[in-house]
Amino acid sequence: MNIHDLEAFIAVVETGSIVGASARLNLTQPGVTRRIQNLEDGLATALLDRQSKPLKPTASGREAYEHGRRVLRSLEDLKAGVSPQGEVKGEFRLGIMPYLSDAALALPLDTLRAAFPQLTLRISSGWSPRLVEQVARSELDAVAVCLAEGVTPPDELVRDDLGLQSVLLVASPGLGVPRPADLASLSRFPWVMNENGCGFRAFIRQSFEAARLPFQVGVEALSVDLRMSLVARGHGIGIVTPGAFADSRWRDAVEVIDCPDFKPQVRAWLLHRPPAGRLSRPIALFRDALFEGLQAPMPLVS
Repeated sequence: MNIHDLEAFIAVVETGSIVGASARLNLTQPGVTRRIQNLEDGLATALLDRQSKPLKPTASGREAYEHGRRVLRSLEDLKAGVSPQGEVKGEFRLGIMPYLSDAALALPLDTLRAAFPQLTLRISSGWSPRLVEQVARSELDAVAVCLAEGVTPPDELVRDDLGLQSVLLVASPGLGVPRPADLASLSRFPWVMNENGCGFRAFIRQSFEAARLPFQVGVEALSVDLRMSLVARGHGIGIVTPGAFADSRWRDAVEVIDCPDFKPQVRAWLLHRPPAGRLSRPIALFRDALFEGLQAPMPLVS
C-alpha cells in the first residue's frame, strides 16, 4: 500500500471532490483519480460512492478512512519525534461549536499560532452532536462542544471538563418583558434563536415543555450580530454569551432579563481521541487558553 494513495483518498473524503483533493495536494485531477484507483485495487474493494455529490465513502471506505487517518497521524508523530528541532508540524483539525467560538477564535487561537507556527490549523464549526461524532471517527483531532448537564461524552474519548457555561437572556425594553420575569411570563413572547442543534435552544425548549408551557421561535439566525439586532428591534427574546454581549454594538439597545428561577446552562468539554501523539501539547495549550477565555464575568442586571 502506498502512503501517497492513502493521502489522496483521505483528501477526497475530507473535501468531498476530486477537484478539492487536487487543490489540497497540489496534484492533477487525473493523478488523484489514479491514486484512488490504486488504493481500491490494493484493497480489492470500492472506497467511494461515485454516484453521490459530493463524493462520499462507501461502508468499506469509511472504515479505510478511519484507519488511514490513524496511519497518517502515526507517521506525523514519528516525523515530529525524530525532528532535530522538535517542532510540531502538519495539520490540527479543530471543531468548535458556535457558542464557544466567541471565546475560542480570539486569544486561544492566537496563543496556539504563536506557540506552534509550523502547525496548520483547519477549523470547522458545527453543532455539538455532529462534532462529537466527527472526533470519535477521527475526522477531527479535537472538538470544543457544549452538552446538556448530565450528558457525558463517549467513554472512548479523552474528556476535559471546561465547566458550566451560562448565557444572558436579553430583550428590547419596548418588548415589555416583566422585571423580574418567570418562566410563565417568558413563554408569552417569541424567541430569536440559533438553528436547531444548539444546546441552549434544546435546554430552553425542554425547560418549557417540562413546565407545559409554549415555546415559540419567532426568528432563526446563525449570526450573533444579526440575532442581537433582531432582539434590539423587538422581534423577541434572545440569548447571548457574556463576552459577545460586552462586545456587541447593540448592547445599549437591549436589556438583560432578570429571571431568578430560570438560568440556561450547559457544560463545555474539549474532546479528543487517545493518544494525542504530536498534538498533545497543542491540544493542552488550546484547552487551557479556552478555559481562561470562558471565565468572562456575567454583567450585573440593572
